[in-house]
Amino acid sequence: MYNKIKFKIGEFSKLNRVTVKTLRHYEEIGLLIPAEIDEWTGYRYYHVGQFQQMSDIIYLKRLGFSLEEIRDLLENGKQIPSLPLIETKLSQCAEEQKQLQWRHNELSKLAKSLQKQEAMEKVIIKSLPAIIVASHRRIISGYQELFHLCPNVIGPEMYRLGCTCPEPGYGYTIEHSKEFNENRIDIEYCEEVYEKLTDSELIQFKEIPAMPMVACMYHHGSYETFPETFSKLFEYVEQNGYTIADPPRYSYIDGIWNKDSEEEWLTEIQIPVTKE
Repeated sequence: MYNKIKFKIGEFSKLNRVTVKTLRHYEEIGLLIPAEIDEWTGYRYYHVGQFQQMSDIIYLKRLGFSLEEIRDLLENGKQIPSLPLIETKLSQCAEEQKQLQWRHNELSKLAKSLQKQEAMEKVIIKSLPAIIVASHRRIISGYQELFHLCPNVIGPEMYRLGCTCPEPGYGYTIEHSKEFNENRIDIEYCEEVYEKLTDSELIQFKEIPAMPMVACMYHHGSYETFPETFSKLFEYVEQNGYTIADPPRYSYIDGIWNKDSEEEWLTEIQIPVTKE
């Protein structure tokens, strides 16, 4: 006879890379019971043969078998699951792969959306060249009126006068109102054109000088939330030592004329600045 090597629960835990808490749980559910328990001290001892049993449990867990399934296998003296059980796990894996692929795709779309949003929230400093614009200024009762004026009044008048515009087009508005009045907005709409033509009652042609430094930021969504973008933009201007040189320009890129959802509207707010 030879003396069996015994391992205390802590040592067995360390050698098998599982926690003592896990081993105690395995004992509670009858999955892996210590070979000996000292009746006086309560110390638990594991034998050499239980290393293989522990290894089987770890392997089967990695294959996706539950502790109850593993316990049933070991109780029946099996180390390898039956073919029908393996095929069931394969079907489960295929379903999990579909779910993981869907989750991966959704997370990728979300990440791209957030990256785009972060990019839109960045302030950039750029220069704007000197341009000629066709200008129309009037008092409007709200921005909805402006979106009627551009295609139905300003556009046709520019066409009648023979205006030609560079591609891609550049149009913007400036608000001349001294204070906010939701029913009375003094607004000027400017559209870049190739040359000055004869003014009309509706359109005046202007030369707009170059602007060496303009702080710009994209704004997504409703125009009612412009103050949120202004907050970030003005904070950047102040923190970086710039001085506001001219009123902000609102350059409309996407809006009610080409997007179905208000969330898809895109405006670039441009603030001419100087720096000592």
